[in-house]
Amino acid sequence: ALRRPDRAMIVITHYQRLLNYIVPDYVHVLSDGRIVKSGGKELALELEDKGYAWIEDEAAQLAGV
Repeated sequence: ALRRPDRAMIVITHYQRLLNYIVPDYVHVLSDGRIVKSGGKELALELEDKGYAWIEDEAAQLAGV
């Protein structure tokens, strides 16, 4: 089995379909080389539904831009 306590994988993708086969424990969104949002698999579903613009807006508000 791929899922074991002593094993970790990092998968970088923009494709929701891949996440139908590999269910993530954690999702991190990067913008300009920084993690701007983290969450569980629900975040991946929200990104698929809403896109990425709302995350960029949220990050800009936090940065005071």
